[in-house]
Amino acid sequence: MYSSVNTIWVLVGAALVFLMQAGFAMCEAGFTRAKNTGNILMKNLMDFCIGTPVYWLLGFGLMFAGGGALIGGLDPMVQGDYAAILPEGVPLYAYLIFQTVFCATSATIVSGSMAERTKFVSYCIYSFCISAFIYPVSGHWIWGGGWLSDLGFHDFAGSTAVHMVGGICACIGAATLGPRLGKYDKDGKPRAILGHNLSLGALGVFILWFCWFGFNGASTVSMTGDDTLVSAGLIFVNTNMSAAVACCVTMLYTWIRYKKPDVGMTMNAALAGLVAVTAGCDAVSVGGAAIIGIVAGLLLPISVNFFDSVLKIDDPVGAISVHGVCGCAGTLLTGLLAVDGGVFYGGGFRFFGIQCLGVAATAVWTIVTITIVFQVLKHTVGLRVSPEEEVKGLDITEHGLPTAYGGFAFAYDDTPDGAAVLNPAAPAAAPVPVQEAVPVEVVSAPAPEEAASGGLKMTKVDILCKMERFDALKRAMFDIGITGMTAVNVMGCGEQRGKTEGYFRGAKVEATMLPSIQVSIVVCKVPVRLVVETAKKVLYTGHIGDGKIFVYDVENVIKVRTGEEGYDALQDAE
Repeated sequence: MYSSVNTIWVLVGAALVFLMQAGFAMCEAGFTRAKNTGNILMKNLMDFCIGTPVYWLLGFGLMFAGGGALIGGLDPMVQGDYAAILPEGVPLYAYLIFQTVFCATSATIVSGSMAERTKFVSYCIYSFCISAFIYPVSGHWIWGGGWLSDLGFHDFAGSTAVHMVGGICACIGAATLGPRLGKYDKDGKPRAILGHNLSLGALGVFILWFCWFGFNGASTVSMTGDDTLVSAGLIFVNTNMSAAVACCVTMLYTWIRYKKPDVGMTMNAALAGLVAVTAGCDAVSVGGAAIIGIVAGLLLPISVNFFDSVLKIDDPVGAISVHGVCGCAGTLLTGLLAVDGGVFYGGGFRFFGIQCLGVAATAVWTIVTITIVFQVLKHTVGLRVSPEEEVKGLDITEHGLPTAYGGFAFAYDDTPDGAAVLNPAAPAAAPVPVQEAVPVEVVSAPAPEEAASGGLKMTKVDILCKMERFDALKRAMFDIGITGMTAVNVMGCGEQRGKTEGYFRGAKVEATMLPSIQVSIVVCKVPVRLVVETAKKVLYTGHIGDGKIFVYDVENVIKVRTGEEGYDALQDAE
């Protein structure tokens, strides 16, 4: 006999958990760079779109078709009898979609940690594997009647089954890929690579927080009976409490340590608190949920710094710490704080030991299987894009999308060898010598005066270059002793009047004015010829679009702060 109330509750919960895909997409897009936004959105979309049929064909059967200790069974297209495992009053298809969205959540966690450097085809294959067998097998142990379930392992809504599995996959994936270009300096110290849109990140956090009430609350899979109603209310309160307390703790921690409250880290703390309380939201008191939030709020910044600075694992969005570390911690804390059986409530250490065993077993299974998957991908189709593709961004190189922000952000130039230009009368982009590819024009000022101090000549060098070459140019200038420069975004074109920049929804994207960087340097002590030759060496590819260098005489330079002029104004004694 089906229950309308229970069925509606499960379906509403499934819809909310599905909406978490939007939250993850916004978080990951906001915390990464603009040139990879389209790629991030595509990965989050395909996690769900690949996972849905794969879980229907393989995953659901492996998870629920049979009561074996280690594995369910094969039941393609879910044709078997699942009456023994279905929640009271809930039909099979309602339960199928509810479990499908949980599977997709585990898969999508990984995209943020592997962002900005992963081949799209390899990511799709990984997504298939986690939905087909990695998540379903460990899920069977915990929720499908497997050996951990028989022992009494408690993971109410998936701190371990969903989040820790996704977090471990994220860790192995990021470690296998290696860090993004420019993430670490020559001494191994991490550099901050800022996300491009904090507003998107905040929107993602709030979407996820809202949807987590469905993620945890609907895991009761019932809304009938007084006990269930009381439990559902407690779950909502605990879910909210842990997230809020974790934010407060992380805010205070970063405020004390870095002298300012860290915005991005505090946003992540909300997710850390949500992940941590997911395992025991039905089993702990409100005070227990607050303690879980405190632990998650402290663990998050410590863990992020550990992976970033000590292990040198580059995780652009903090997914390893949020989902892996806090998922594990929340499951273990349930063994301590559960009102019925927890260590702190006189239950002894048996339940806590089972929680430890469950976390360890799930971790081992996930580490072994995902390592095999990533190593096979690495040595076959390849896992990481080329350095050139990474610098240009995955939007243009993996998807042919010039920019995800048409009209608002510049796209990286990506003219391939022999590419057609918008002016058919212009010469083809054939390789040319470096002297012609990066021309130098010298402009003499009319009767320049001697420098105000020292009688030394001052020269301004303006360098126009591709946006993706700016970092390399900047470092090269610093290496030869340049101590100051000005860089601005500009738009322009040469004789070719632009180029075709790929396709959007099947239509050609044409750009007559291409984005560039203009770097201005005034030199006096460093030889001008050294600056010019260094710039040409960095910028040269032999194809049209390498840039131009302009050299000007400078009459005088005045430092506003001190009033010094000429040579002295270009020095900084302090």
